[in-house]
Amino acid sequence: MTEMTQTLTTTPAADDLVVPFHCDRCGALAKVRVVLASGSDLVFCGHHAREYEGKLRDIAVDIIETDGEQRLAH
Repeated sequence: MTEMTQTLTTTPAADDLVVPFHCDRCGALAKVRVVLASGSDLVFCGHHAREYEGKLRDIAVDIIETDGEQRLAH
């Protein structure tokens, strides 16, 4: 049996969002990436980013739009 090794991954750089990420909610092309304190991230299309914006601002460290503009969540 092969043992699995744990690997830590990092959140992709903001420029990586141009790679076709898809919304975690509906699968449409992502327009916004939400970086969490844990270092993981969520990606959303514009529709779902707007729908969940209030809740996302409460939990996000950064909210990054595809144009590379970085906004502090708080």
